Amino acid sequence: MSDADIAVRALRSLDLTDLTDTCTDQAIDALCKKALDPRGPVAAVCVWPQFVKRAQENLRGSSVRIATVVNFPAGGEDVSRVADDTQEALSDGAHEIDLVLPYNAVRRADLGAAKEMVDAVRELIDGDRLLKVILETGELKDPKLIETASLIAIESNTDFIKTSTGKTPVSATPEAAEIMLRAIKASSRPVGIKPSGGIRTLDDAKIYLDLADRIMGPGWATPRTFRIGASSVYDALIAATEGREGIAATGAY
Repeated sequence: MSDADIAVRALRSLDLTDLTDTCTDQAIDALCKKALDPRGPVAAVCVWPQFVKRAQENLRGSSVRIATVVNFPAGGEDVSRVADDTQEALSDGAHEIDLVLPYNAVRRADLGAAKEMVDAVRELIDGDRLLKVILETGELKDPKLIETASLIAIESNTDFIKTSTGKTPVSATPEAAEIMLRAIKASSRPVGIKPSGGIRTLDDAKIYLDLADRIMGPGWATPRTFRIGASSVYDALIAATEGREGIAATGAY
């Protein structure tokens, strides 16, 4: 595939994200405008819960989905609170919930606490709405813990497993994504993957697309099974669709 073709493929699988602490209504308007660019459109926007309604106003009638985050970014263990937050986000119009797994529970081998959280949120999500479970692989670090966290989410019928919040020193890595993809493949379940955080160039995006093609097979990675969580890669992908050399934009996921 040409760089332009790869860029289009990545754009259509992009969760264009603004989870900055300084996000405003105007920033959401600009994000949604980018999401609807005809060179895409992107798969979804991912925003703080308080901006779900604003995103819905901007994206009404389009194919772009609205994702939001819960239990974010700390990955706490208050199941009741997270369930309430999830229900409120869904009522506001969110199509996708990105839930931070209680990864400290996984680190101390309290797998029941982690599973209870995922099950409680899963129970609230129906229809064509999706659950993505954020493993926070950069904090888990150990390959066995990453595999264990992947299996907890997969066995609780999540729709995606996601690497990272983008709020820790280490975000997505190819090594973590490979562990996650192999767990998905071994499960034979219809679960997707979302590498997120630190993806800034076309080459970065290509690494994860190539991994998915190699492990899951060519054609597996579509917006229904593969997402990229980023904000800073957008300009580079747009540049590549036009045959220009992409330069990573400044900005944080």
